[in-house]
Amino acid sequence: MTFTQMLAAAWQKNNSLLCVGLDPDPAKFPAHLKGRDDAIFEFCAAIVDATADLVCAFKPQIAYFAARRAEDQLEALIAHIHEKHPGIPVILDAKRGDIGSTAEQYAVEAFERFKADAVTVNPYMGRDSVDPYLAYPDKGVILLCRTSNAGGSDLQFLDVGGEKLYERVARLSAETWNTSGQTSLVVGATFPAEIARVREIVGDMPLLVPGIGAQGGDIEATVKAGRTANGTGLMINSSRAILYAGKDEHFAAAARQVAAETRDAINRFR
Repeated sequence: MTFTQMLAAAWQKNNSLLCVGLDPDPAKFPAHLKGRDDAIFEFCAAIVDATADLVCAFKPQIAYFAARRAEDQLEALIAHIHEKHPGIPVILDAKRGDIGSTAEQYAVEAFERFKADAVTVNPYMGRDSVDPYLAYPDKGVILLCRTSNAGGSDLQFLDVGGEKLYERVARLSAETWNTSGQTSLVVGATFPAEIARVREIVGDMPLLVPGIGAQGGDIEATVKAGRTANGTGLMINSSRAILYAGKDEHFAAAARQVAAETRDAINRFR
C-alpha cells in the first residue's frame, strides 16, 4: 500500500484523525526508565502500543533520537510499529531541505534506512529539493506550507505575485509537484483561517496539522477549517500532551486516556 492508501485506511479503521507525535525527552521519562540504554525505545514503544488503535499515524521527530545517539532505537521503533501495528503509517518528521545528491541521501535515510512511510520536507529550495523524495512513489512527501510557529509569518506571508508564499507552496504542491498523488502539506492548527485557505487551494490533499495540545490550537476550528467533504483529510498531531500525561509506571495508560479524549474531541466536529 502507498502512504496515502495506508492513511485513508487508518482514518476509517480507527475512526481517527489523530496523529501522535513521538518526541522522546528522557528528562521527562518515568523514574523506572531513566538510565536505561534502551529507554527511548521502551518509552515510545509503550506509547505506541497503548494508542495504536486510536490514531491515523505516528510521527517520530528525528532530532529527539539523533541528539542522544539513538538512531538505532528509532529504526527499532519504526520496525516495531510496522510489525505490531501494520497499516498505521509512520511519518518521519525530519524537515529536510537540500538539493541534488544530498537530498537523494536524505531520501535514502528516511525511506531505506528508517523505513518511514512519509517524511516532512522543507520546499524552500524549490522543485529540485522535492524530486528525490518523489522518486519513491509509494511514500508520502509532506511539505512545510503554513507552519504553527508565530515566526512563520516572516516569510510565509510574503506577497509573491499577488498571493502569499504559503499559498504558492500549496498551489505548486497540488497543481505541479503532486504527479504521483503522494504529497501532503503541513499547516498549523494555530492558524485555522490559513488551514481553510489551503484546503480551498488543494482540494482533498491530506494535511498534517501540528499545534493542538501543548501549543494551544483550537480543535473545533481546526477540524471545521480543514476537513474534507467525507470528514477526513487531516492528520492532527499532538505530542507532549499525550506523551507526558503520566509521570509513573502507568504512563502509557495515561497517554491512552488523553489520546482517546483527543480523538473523541476531534470526532465531535467532523
